[in-house]
Amino acid sequence: MNQKVLVTGGTGYIGSHTIIDLIENGYEVVCVDNGSNSDTSSLAAVKDITGIDVSYYHLDLCELDGVKRIFDEHPDIKGVIHFAALKAVGESVEQPIRYFRNNLDSLINILDVATQNHVEALIFSSSCTVYGDVTHSPVTEETPLQEAASPYGRTKQMGEQMITDSLKNSSVKSILLRYFNPAGAHPSAKLGESPVNPAQNLVPVITETAIGKRKEMTVFGDDYPTRDGSAIRDYIHVVDLAHAHTLALRYIFEGKQQVSTDVFNVGIGNGLSVLEIIHAFESQTGEKLNYKVGSRRAGDIMAIYSDYSKAKNLLGWEPKLDVNDIMRSAWAWEKERTGRQNQ
Repeated sequence: MNQKVLVTGGTGYIGSHTIIDLIENGYEVVCVDNGSNSDTSSLAAVKDITGIDVSYYHLDLCELDGVKRIFDEHPDIKGVIHFAALKAVGESVEQPIRYFRNNLDSLINILDVATQNHVEALIFSSSCTVYGDVTHSPVTEETPLQEAASPYGRTKQMGEQMITDSLKNSSVKSILLRYFNPAGAHPSAKLGESPVNPAQNLVPVITETAIGKRKEMTVFGDDYPTRDGSAIRDYIHVVDLAHAHTLALRYIFEGKQQVSTDVFNVGIGNGLSVLEIIHAFESQTGEKLNYKVGSRRAGDIMAIYSDYSKAKNLLGWEPKLDVNDIMRSAWAWEKERTGRQNQ
């Protein structure tokens, strides 16, 4: 019998790609999402790609009774992958209380119910924002955490600590996956980043500009002390990132994790600037982007990229796709979804 996994935030960008990877690796999936920044069209795409109709709950994880109901109806859930969270850095600066309430209340409820129901594994969607404004890259899991540059980053720092403290004397084992910058789309072009609210992440902003949904895009700052003045990030293909969650679950399920909570960086291992990403898109697609340079954005840091050797050594994970794959797949997805919207 397949092991059952609850995926929170499962209709979202990373969640839906991870559901596909879980199904392809033999897991049964239950999905929950409140639809605040995604809709169930992603689950229709999951069914189209995998042939599986995923069990779905539309509810807010900040409501404890709703979380309990999922586990009452699926007492055989063995693992939880917790994506559900608000995630826009700039918005979190403007609406900090909303971010703290949503991201932390939902996690408390997941921890409460998961421990009561003796799940074996909790995989937490953390972020490189926990490192704060680092002075040196690449960062390892041992790099000291600095002051978070945004309330969003603070919720991830606090979330990591809450999990570590809550599970210290529990049978539940957890892995904190610190993502860098997910981008790209499923190779089928049937699934990709499709936020309900205006896109905030760089790559969908690029593709929306190229296809004409935006007249122009803004590069936030060209006065950073970097090689071209724009901020540097580590862009990881969402398909590679999705597989890291499956491997993390398997690592715990197979009894390989000795500590209560462990942490892994998940990135591609080198940094690209915003302008380099724009030029990579132009070279891969032949499209010319209309962009302007604006001032720096609150909450952004200058540069960060990962050392993922721990994930490679223990989980057997490493990225297989690069920035060119990201750009080609993101553009194929943008053209596909825009064509659907215009039909």
